[in-house]
Amino acid sequence: MYSDLDADGAWERLRASRSDPPARATTGFRRKTYSAALEQAQQLFQAAAAVGPATRPIQVFYGLSQAGRAIAAAASCLDGNDWRLESHGIKTTGFHRSFSDIEIRTDAPGAKGSFVKVSEVLDSPVWEKDPVRLEDVWDLLPTNLRYPLTTRDRFTPMYVDEVSVGTHEHSLLSVHVCNIPDRVIDAGTRKALSDFLTTYPTAAQYESYVTTHALSLGPEAPPDYRRYDHGGGELTINWQMPQGAGTGFGGNATGAERLAHLRAMTRGYAGDRYFLPVVAPMKRELHPVTAWWAVLYTLSMLARYQPAEWVKLISVDDNPHAVPIERLLERAINHLPVLIADAITEVST
Repeated sequence: MYSDLDADGAWERLRASRSDPPARATTGFRRKTYSAALEQAQQLFQAAAAVGPATRPIQVFYGLSQAGRAIAAAASCLDGNDWRLESHGIKTTGFHRSFSDIEIRTDAPGAKGSFVKVSEVLDSPVWEKDPVRLEDVWDLLPTNLRYPLTTRDRFTPMYVDEVSVGTHEHSLLSVHVCNIPDRVIDAGTRKALSDFLTTYPTAAQYESYVTTHALSLGPEAPPDYRRYDHGGGELTINWQMPQGAGTGFGGNATGAERLAHLRAMTRGYAGDRYFLPVVAPMKRELHPVTAWWAVLYTLSMLARYQPAEWVKLISVDDNPHAVPIERLLERAINHLPVLIADAITEVST
C-alpha cells in the first residue's frame, strides 16, 4: 500500500506539463486556464503547508478546486465550452448534527458546477437531493483506514496486491484482497463474506476463494483468512477472466491479461489499486479525487462558516476527531498532487 508519496515529484510533473499541455489544453484559453489553475493550485498547497489546521482546509480545498479547472481544461471528452466550470456544484448542510453526520449533496448531472463536471470526466457519480453522510465519504479514503469517526460498521477501500497476480496454471485471476474487517473474519462464514462484498459490486462477482482445509465440509468450507496483528485481514479471491483472454502457455491468461482485468475492476490511488464500496444513493464507486473533494469541501465550509465549531473539532485536548483531522489534512498536502497528476493523465487519454 501507499507510503509517503512524492508530492514534490508530482508538482514537477505538473509544472513540466505546462510547456506542452495534454489533450484539449494545447491552445487558446484552455491552455491559459490549464497553466494558471495549476500555478494557483500549487501556491495554495504551499500556503496550506505553512499553516495549522485552523485554516488549512480552506487552502487545501481551494487548491484542489483550482486543480479541477486544469483537469477539466485537459479533458479529451469535453468539447466547446463544456470545460468551463461555474460554482462549486456541491453543498453541505446539517452543521448542527454530529461531525460524522453532516450531510453532503451535489448538483444534478450535466450542471457546470466544478464537482459535477470533474466527476463527469473522471466517471464518478453525483447524487443530487439524497444526502451522503460525511462519515461514509470519509471512509472512502485509504488514508482514513486507521481513523474511524464512529464505532459503526465501516466499508473502506480494499487494497489489492498487484504483485500477487502472477501467471498461474489455471484460467482465473487470483489476487490477495486486503483490509477485510474483523467483523467479517470473526463471523467466519461464507454468507458473511458474500453479504459484505455486495457493497463492492465488482469484487462481488468472484468465482471462488481460498477456503480452510476442512475437507469434510467440501464446497461449504469457510474462507481461509489471513489475520493482521493490527486488525482485519486478507483473503485470496478468484475471478473468471473475460472471454478472449488466454493467449499464454497452454491457453491460460498471461500475467498482462490478468493485470489488465484487475485494473478494469478496481480504482487506482497513487499507483495502488483498490476495490471501492458503492455508497447509497450512488450507483457506482466514487473516484478518489472526488472523494477527497467532498471531504475537503465539508471541512473548508466548517472552517469558514462555523469557525467556533471548527475550533472545537480540532482541539486535541477536547475532541477525539482532532488528530484524525490533522492527519487527513497533512496527507492531503502529500497525496493530492500525485492524484491530481494521475487524474490529468487519466482524462487526457
